[in-house]
Amino acid sequence: MSFRGTTGAAAGATAAAGAVARGRRAPRGLRERRARTGWRYTAPALIVVGAVTVFPVVYSIVISFARVRPTYDGLRVEEWTLANYTTMFASQAWLDALVFTVGYTLVTVAVELVLGIAVAVLLERLEVARGWLLALLLIPWSLITVVSAQLWGYLYNATYGAVTWFFGLFLSEPPVILGTPAPAITGMAVADIWKTTPFVAVIVLAGLVRVPRERYEAAEVDGAGAWTAFRHVVLPALRPVIAVAVLFRVLQAFGIFDLPFVLTQGGPGTATQSLAVLGHKSLFQDLDFGMGAAVSSATGVLVLGCCLLFLRLFRSQVDENAEGGRNAEGAA
Repeated sequence: MSFRGTTGAAAGATAAAGAVARGRRAPRGLRERRARTGWRYTAPALIVVGAVTVFPVVYSIVISFARVRPTYDGLRVEEWTLANYTTMFASQAWLDALVFTVGYTLVTVAVELVLGIAVAVLLERLEVARGWLLALLLIPWSLITVVSAQLWGYLYNATYGAVTWFFGLFLSEPPVILGTPAPAITGMAVADIWKTTPFVAVIVLAGLVRVPRERYEAAEVDGAGAWTAFRHVVLPALRPVIAVAVLFRVLQAFGIFDLPFVLTQGGPGTATQSLAVLGHKSLFQDLDFGMGAAVSSATGVLVLGCCLLFLRLFRSQVDENAEGGRNAEGAA
């Protein structure tokens, strides 16, 4: 009886293996049909995305190599030339905008990263009212940048602004914040940091809650202090999350437009004129469409290069961490 049962089980296993083998041969056609179906359903969305994103980018790159003159019928290409790029690279305005944009991006992203990690660690350690504090923290991030810039413009107003009044308590002559280069840059950076630090904090908090408690316990057993445990246990685990936060913030900060446009219009002078503001002025104030397209295209190439370099460095770090983890497991 048991022999028959064993034989039946073996026959069933053989039949199952045959079915699996047949199933492995069949899915190729099934995968192709599913792929065709997927492309058929996503084609309308891809066409719309291409129309509103890819086509304007390609069109801007093409126009950047042309001398364009606006007419009643639209844009008229007079000649194809590299003069837009040669003029732009030799322009002091473009160089000043590039220096400001790069410096502004580095400073604001670094401050937001430090503050975001600190806030995330604080929220992660809270056991009461974490949800309420997180909701309050997201209020600045939920505001439209134009609205928050207008609010900060009221605060910085030289006549009735609350910040000007506060400085007036300690200084005989409070500074005109948006009318002086250094205070204008600082005030704009403060407004940006206030708005986008919650974004970094939420991303880092999502990574903190995924760190296993065993790592903290192992660090405590080894006698590591709070800072040592954070440096050697938490930060290595947060590298992928921090990389995502930094990548998104660099993209947003490098293309900053609405905040300086509302607060300072790129002034005083050109102190807060970013690359995006410079491109906007070339397009809509000077009506130099070729130059504006050249500024936009060059900015896009710079951002793309920075992102690719950053992703390459991040990938090398991840590979090193993975190799170190495998070595540690092998030694154990």
